[in-house]
Amino acid sequence: MFFRKKDRLKKQFDAKLMETTESCKNRWTKQKNLVNKSVDPSEEVICQLKVAEAKYLFLLREVRTRTIKKK
Repeated sequence: MFFRKKDRLKKQFDAKLMETTESCKNRWTKQKNLVNKSVDPSEEVICQLKVAEAKYLFLLREVRTRTIKKK
């Protein structure tokens, strides 16, 4: 009775976390493809790639910590 709200909030935030993780993964792969296709990538593009990778890996670690399963 008292824990229903907690369970509902956990499911809601877990879904939001999965959505954010997917969008970061897509952004990271797009950046990686851009660098791979580029002849001489600028330093700014390489930095953006590293930031996108760091964000994705951080979110992936959080998903694993929370033991969220992909549906």
